[in-house]
Amino acid sequence: MKLPQKVIQIGDLPPILEEGLVEHFTTHKFSNPQEASDFIDKHGSEIDALVARSVFGADAALMDRLPNIKIIGNFGVGYDQVDLRAAAERDIVVTNTPDVLTECVADLAFGLLISIARQIGTSDRFVRRKAWPGQPVYPLTSSVHKKKLGIVGLGRIGQAIAARGAGFGMEMRYHNRNPIPGLEQAYEASLPGLAEWADYLVVAVVGGSGTDKLINAEVLKALGPSGYLINIARGSVVDEPALVRALVNGQIAGAGLDVFVNEPQVPDELLDLDNVVLTPHMASGTHETRAAMGDLVLQNLLSFFKTGKALTLVGLA
Repeated sequence: MKLPQKVIQIGDLPPILEEGLVEHFTTHKFSNPQEASDFIDKHGSEIDALVARSVFGADAALMDRLPNIKIIGNFGVGYDQVDLRAAAERDIVVTNTPDVLTECVADLAFGLLISIARQIGTSDRFVRRKAWPGQPVYPLTSSVHKKKLGIVGLGRIGQAIAARGAGFGMEMRYHNRNPIPGLEQAYEASLPGLAEWADYLVVAVVGGSGTDKLINAEVLKALGPSGYLINIARGSVVDEPALVRALVNGQIAGAGLDVFVNEPQVPDELLDLDNVVLTPHMASGTHETRAAMGDLVLQNLLSFFKTGKALTLVGLA
């Protein structure tokens, strides 16, 4: 049954979500905010809901151009691109897609960790360029089993990463703003202290102003020349120029990076380094997870417009 509300969609979304939006609402789809601009100028006051990829989000200016929207369906668990304060001031509900992508993101985090530690990408290129016959013994790599795993942000994804670390017999500590009662992992109050202790430092915090450049030069120095950084959180969480310097100068051993500050642009200095594994913000990028995320966005909208309550509401901390 098609409901009377009108929805604007910004960004390509999984078929299950796009089809559901068309089935249940009058939907206007645009690939990006720029493409949607003229339509919003003419029809913004007619729109009841915004659905957007998390990379686009919604700032106060966009909300002002959509003065009657009641809900923002954020396609992604991260909502740092949505101005929550502006939404609250306008009585706009904001939702995200937690839980359904937790395991998938944790899988890639650990995949990056193993890949950079064992140099899977570099050794793959070594074989492909037929270097093996001339160098029968490949250089030694770093072990993962029973090493020290530091996790920055022990929320849902952080705890899923810890579960994978347990399977490798790793010793684990974590850093949060506050300790979490009842966990097996030891709490480390100092982020540089956690970095100095860890062999592998995995970043799994939310983005936004509160975590901007959380991983800075001091933390990277503490991680040291035998330590590895894994980031599946947000590019903004890491001081990217400091990280580039640390990798180029051998200040840290290596990094596995799925996120960057100015996506899809990646610093040129990283492209030729063998001590880095780079992936294109694909941690949640499986068929199963994206379908589940899409379904949750749709169910949030349907629940809100039928009952007045969203399923996965987010708000100001």
